[in-house]
Amino acid sequence: MQHIFNGLVSGSFLAMLALGLAVIFGMLGVVNFAHGAFYMLGAFGAYLLLTEWGVNYWVALAAVPVALGLFGALVERVLIRRLSALDPLYNFLLTFGLALLLQDLVRREYGVQSQPYTSPLTATVDFGLFTYPAYQVMVLGISLVVCLAVWLVLSKTRLGVIVRAATERPELTRALGIDVGRYVAPMFGFGVALAGFAGVLAAPMRAVNPLMGGDLIITVFAVVVIGGLGSIFGSVTAGFAIGLITALANLYVPTLSQTIVFILMAAVLLWRPAGLFGREEAFT
Repeated sequence: MQHIFNGLVSGSFLAMLALGLAVIFGMLGVVNFAHGAFYMLGAFGAYLLLTEWGVNYWVALAAVPVALGLFGALVERVLIRRLSALDPLYNFLLTFGLALLLQDLVRREYGVQSQPYTSPLTATVDFGLFTYPAYQVMVLGISLVVCLAVWLVLSKTRLGVIVRAATERPELTRALGIDVGRYVAPMFGFGVALAGFAGVLAAPMRAVNPLMGGDLIITVFAVVVIGGLGSIFGSVTAGFAIGLITALANLYVPTLSQTIVFILMAAVLLWRPAGLFGREEAFT
């Protein structure tokens, strides 16, 4: 049971990061390799607010994602949009370079040594068979609420209808008189804000260092491929599932715990190239 909870908590970070990637790819068709760097900036933002200005965790949890969302919208306006008419590979290379730049800027200022961040909750929750840290339980609950809220907004609201229409049929959406361009920067910023939100949640649990995003982003890309590129439901489901499978593999087959996600990705690509919940027509 403890390993199951560990897997679900780890999967919550994968799900939120994969959700942000899916939103960005679905709206812009951009594979955002800088997503891990934005996750790292979220954790460092919370750390700097606490150490430099004494801002507590709960304020940082609200402020840092908003700041990163605005920064992400600016990145889309200034950089991503200029290459939108070119091959998607150019934006992939751009975001890859941006990730390296952000990592090196933070590493130059703070080095590679991990920075501590005290957990805002030190209590434990008694589940009968075992006890579990209250903070990890809170992280799992918050991630479920966030993922459900994003899904509801995109599936049940007028904004969600416009975003999904612009994602699947941008030219037809424009023909109906909707300015698709006005939604692109906010949605890119929203995806970046999700990465920053996950970073703030991770700060008390994981080592805050410049490389924390780079170590995770490859796994997140595998999760998105398994769930289906651009699929909100698929990304979230695959995130939690991969976290759970990895935790159980670490218990029963430790030698495969670090590679099982890539084995699953290869199997899914061979069996269903669009991913478990992706649209096959996008790949024909």
